Amino acid sequence: MSEYRVEKDSMGEVKVPKDAYYGAQTQRAVNNFPVSDLRFSRAFIMALGLVKKHAASVNAALGELDKDIAEAIQKAAAEVSEGMFDDDFVVDIFQTGSGTSTNMNANEIIAKRANELKGEEVKPEIHPNDHVNYGQSSNDVIPTSIRVAALVTVKEKLIPALRHLKSAFEKKGAEFPDVVKTGRTHLMDAMPVTLKQEFEGYARQLELGVERLESALQRVSELPQGGTAVGTGLNTHPEFGARMAEALSDATGLSFSEAANHFEAQATVDAPAELSGQLKTIATGLMKIGNDLRWMNSGPNSSIGEIKLEALQPGSSIMPGKINPVIEESVTMVCAQVIGNDSAITIAAQSGNFELNVMLPVVAHNLLESIMILGNAARNLADRSVTRLTVNREKVADTVGRNPVLVTALNPIIGYDKGSKIAKKAYKEGRPVKEVAREMTDLSDEELSEALDPIKMTRGGFME
Repeated sequence: MSEYRVEKDSMGEVKVPKDAYYGAQTQRAVNNFPVSDLRFSRAFIMALGLVKKHAASVNAALGELDKDIAEAIQKAAAEVSEGMFDDDFVVDIFQTGSGTSTNMNANEIIAKRANELKGEEVKPEIHPNDHVNYGQSSNDVIPTSIRVAALVTVKEKLIPALRHLKSAFEKKGAEFPDVVKTGRTHLMDAMPVTLKQEFEGYARQLELGVERLESALQRVSELPQGGTAVGTGLNTHPEFGARMAEALSDATGLSFSEAANHFEAQATVDAPAELSGQLKTIATGLMKIGNDLRWMNSGPNSSIGEIKLEALQPGSSIMPGKINPVIEESVTMVCAQVIGNDSAITIAAQSGNFELNVMLPVVAHNLLESIMILGNAARNLADRSVTRLTVNREKVADTVGRNPVLVTALNPIIGYDKGSKIAKKAYKEGRPVKEVAREMTDLSDEELSEALDPIKMTRGGFME
């Protein structure tokens, strides 16, 4: 560092960049963890700032913190929450497992800024530990911030995006209620379905995803704040945890409560791990949807080609005119990342030793990344793909008519064995089932047309 100042902590002097708002403990962490370029996300810093702001407010209301000092801390913490000091959050994700380094990063930034804001008349000087961190521990601040950030981001970003994609599929399906296409099982021709039915299936997946999230969020909303170091609440007011939950509920418009058991809430990350599992489930569903759209769009001349995704960019640096399903590919990569993130969170969740989980930063990073990218991918899929796709009606109709499996509808009339012979002959000769059935049965054209009407087959039950 060409320009620096000297800061002191309990371990001695440390050189800190001259204009940095953080202090000695943060700089030690920067020096100790030169691991990656990964830092805590905007969502997490927003939540951490909220926790610090309302901790000061609650402590002042309880008579535990001087009012003037608390007001300065609140103003500084609000600025942190709003993003004014994101560049000063410099500690690597791969740090101490409690996240103490990042808690102190916030405490030091807020203390320095609060001292600027309070003016000379307010005494004493605001201290990162004695004032900003009053009644708190990294061991309850960091897991509380994870839960607040996750709940806010799921509610404000992910759930609206999933509902937006659900609506896009429903509206697009409603445009094609009469388009009957070949159903496929094992990637092989099966009985017909409508495009509307297929898209409604996707919409239901997304609806269930929202329900899964809302269920998991009930456990995420229990906040560890108030347990301090090991869950006993040492050095904090007995009412602090409950009042913090109330204050954060008022600030976000969401419903938080104090943890029913602080030992569970701090020793584990079970609730965030459960939420991650639901994100993984949603990702597996989106992976299926994205791949289905890619298959239906494939070709278009040499493969299925039932739908046409909008051309968004050139697909090859060497093959002129080639267009690829880039949005779906983006979505499926996001899904792969979310599934991988869940694996990391699963391992991290197993790393609770006695009264504390010691992989909190990696849980925070992976969980919030999964929420963010799933929400972005779902909205992007809706806006740049689903709402713009068109249907190749001629290709769909021709494929359905030549599907030998249509003979299934004749089973109640002519029997399975006779139907099998018709299907094999139709497939071998590349002819429509109706044409072959006319030759091999005594059924009239009217009876065959009635029985082999694809749209009726999509309605279930016995053919009349």
